[in-house]
Amino acid sequence: MHPPQQPRPLSEQPETQPPQTLLDLITGVLSLLLLSSLTVRSFVGRWQVLRSKLCSLQSSLSSISESPHWNDNSLLHNLFPSLLSTLQRLKALSDQCTLSSFTGGKLLMQSDLDMASSSLSNHLHDLDLLLRSGVLHQSNAIVLSHPGPGSDKDDLGFFIRDLFTRLQIGGIEFKKKALESLLQLLNDNEKSTPLVAKEGNVGYLISLLEANSQPLIREQAVLAVSVLASSSEDLRKIVFEEGGLGPLLRILETGSIALKEKAAIAVEAITADPENTWAISAYGGVSVLIEACRSGSQPTQTHAVGALRNVASVEDIRMALGEEGAFPVLFQLLISGTSVAQEKAANCISILASSGEYFRALIIQEKGLPRLMHLLQDLSSSDTVEHLLRTISSLSILDSVSRILSSSTAFIIQLGEFIKHGNLILQQISACLLSKLSISDGNKRAISSCISSLVKLMESPKPVGLQEAAAQALVSLLTVRSNRKELVRDEKSVMRQATHLPAN
Repeated sequence: MHPPQQPRPLSEQPETQPPQTLLDLITGVLSLLLLSSLTVRSFVGRWQVLRSKLCSLQSSLSSISESPHWNDNSLLHNLFPSLLSTLQRLKALSDQCTLSSFTGGKLLMQSDLDMASSSLSNHLHDLDLLLRSGVLHQSNAIVLSHPGPGSDKDDLGFFIRDLFTRLQIGGIEFKKKALESLLQLLNDNEKSTPLVAKEGNVGYLISLLEANSQPLIREQAVLAVSVLASSSEDLRKIVFEEGGLGPLLRILETGSIALKEKAAIAVEAITADPENTWAISAYGGVSVLIEACRSGSQPTQTHAVGALRNVASVEDIRMALGEEGAFPVLFQLLISGTSVAQEKAANCISILASSGEYFRALIIQEKGLPRLMHLLQDLSSSDTVEHLLRTISSLSILDSVSRILSSSTAFIIQLGEFIKHGNLILQQISACLLSKLSISDGNKRAISSCISSLVKLMESPKPVGLQEAAAQALVSLLTVRSNRKELVRDEKSVMRQATHLPAN
């Protein structure tokens, strides 16, 4: 006759138990622990701390059992088995500590008690989060149905709290589905982003950016943070204040191509606020951004150079761009980048060129002047050309540059074309350059066709300084007799503009 088969220990089979059975088992072990914690003879101080946590646990379990739909919540199916295992481990430790004389290793027991106490704290945190979210008051499946387009803020808020509850205390599948729903919400409903910041936990979302996160979860988290950071000024400030910049820069340095692209979007958005940009230097981010511009994909380059432009705008840290060797990369993007990357690179160079002799010397050292002059003829974007021309104007302060520009017929003719056909900003910068350069009579004759345009610009009240620049350029061109004849042929212009010409 075979002996009766022994039942498996409860600690080996909690996952198979229904939630109510698990709650009963947990309550039973918890009651025993509360009693034994009063009679322990060893490590009394640690057990006093544990007893306080056990009392909090008893209160949380009572609140859960009073919630109308706690039995339907699938998160508890994961939480309860783990909680039961922790309590059973504590019960075994309490049995040893109630003996009249403890004979085991004291350091080992201290370590075991501390580990169990830490696990208990984590369980309390998860249960508290679940209770505060309000999700136990509504029956739901693995993830709530998405709120419709007409959903009010209360419905959206509840949905977001539920998502973040599952994200924070659920297993991998819960996290994946919660992030999928969050991304869908952010993509489908732009108005949801402020509510995500208010009702969700952006800090926890940022913690998922760390390298030890599951790859798919990390990828989804990067995308969500990127959407949040680039959606509004308030949200990018929240992402920054929750510590998002450091992890994003690490992803930009070591992540996959797809992750780098999303991280670059977020970094550019965060650094658009000068109050955040200083931290780029603190994280060693300038070199990371330069490398992203050098070797990243086109989307990564486009946003990384945008972040460099933001750095260039902050006086206290722009020096790092020169020290880290940003100019070779910036000029490379001017030549081979996307049109958007070209515009941002040109803007960055323009800001630096206007910032002082140090940067102007670096641009000259990088043979930047001939490159800029050549690109003026090749690029079609008026914004990019404007930044290039501003850079050349800043460089013209240097005598060596002024001589080169003055003697370049191609450049002088290009200025004349900008005055005739460019927008008001290009016309103003070009007129200023013409008035400052020592142009030969031959080159002045070569651009005589822009005289009538200069006359018209002298009537334009905006932008400020345009009239003066046009008048000074006109005076310079009229030192050549043939140009004066050109002006006289337009008798109407002479009559209209005579009073605008400064006395010579």
